[in-house]
Amino acid sequence: MGFQILRRLLGSPNSSRVLSSFNRPFCSSDSSSNMIRATLFPGDGIGPEIAESVKQVFRAAEVPIEWEEHYVGDQIDPRTQSFLTWESLESVRRNRVGLKGPMATPIGKGHRSLNLTLRKELNLYANVRPCNSLPGYKTRYDDVNLITIRENTEGEYSGLEHQVVRGVVESLKIITRQASLRVAEYAFHYAKTNGRERVSAIHKANIMQKTDGLFLKCCREVAEKYPEITYEEVVIDNCCMMLVKNPALFDVLVMPNLYGDIISDLCAGLIGGLGLTPSCNIGEGGIALAEAVHGSAPDIAGKNMANPTALMLSAVSMLRHLELHDKADQIQNAILTTIAEGKHRTADLGGNSTTTDFTKAICDHL
Repeated sequence: MGFQILRRLLGSPNSSRVLSSFNRPFCSSDSSSNMIRATLFPGDGIGPEIAESVKQVFRAAEVPIEWEEHYVGDQIDPRTQSFLTWESLESVRRNRVGLKGPMATPIGKGHRSLNLTLRKELNLYANVRPCNSLPGYKTRYDDVNLITIRENTEGEYSGLEHQVVRGVVESLKIITRQASLRVAEYAFHYAKTNGRERVSAIHKANIMQKTDGLFLKCCREVAEKYPEITYEEVVIDNCCMMLVKNPALFDVLVMPNLYGDIISDLCAGLIGGLGLTPSCNIGEGGIALAEAVHGSAPDIAGKNMANPTALMLSAVSMLRHLELHDKADQIQNAILTTIAEGKHRTADLGGNSTTTDFTKAICDHL
């Protein structure tokens, strides 16, 4: 059952069309004989190690990907106001597809968030995160099968903060009709394309009546165009309680930025953590940037202990976007088989395998 659920989420041709930003594929499935250039951000901390694992598996599976690697700079680029260079952003715009490892931004140092820079500059308006149980890996919940879709460009993460007077600071929450309609349309289209039955809009409009009220108004407007999809509205605090009590109550969840950040991580906890959770950011014009959403784990960086599963499954989503379904199936099945067997698991999965051993086991299962 678990294998069927995961294949439904990551493995169906329909899901790849959704992850291609409304049926606008980067390439056709018959282009597998040609090398496709994709941008790779190895990231910080354990990022380079797990990115190397992805490259090893891709080589073993003979995936026709040519990586164009870009690293975080050691100085702020004035054109991006962050450690991400303008050239790295141009690489994603040019290639229209990429994979990103974990990136760390120093807290309270006045630097623009690296992830926020990517979302803003590339207009990555929707973060799509499948949350489903992995076969053979036991957690508190069985057969979790839901999708969180997060508006990615505004809300409390607009980066508009200032000091009113000494000791008083103000942060602005921005909600626009354009962004709300766009992410709502994506959520309903995703649900319809992937045979899902329910879309839940998560909000706090009982308190933030103007901002979350506008978001809900846009969701209702889009819902009218999809009568075959059940639509509901759930207050975020009640949503958290319902998810912990019974995650089967939800199917597709769509929400503003901050709520999506919180809820998607909560959902990852239901299936074993961020180390098992793929993610893909969708932008206008067919751009897709898959990413591992866990932290950079500097405490284990360079120790050959990191779990590359999340980045690998995100890379599978990237292959779906490119319509390389055979290669995606091959790698996905190898990952699931390796975890299900239980012989090679990293420490966070209850095993004692190194990153190298885990990666080799996946290559062997290819």
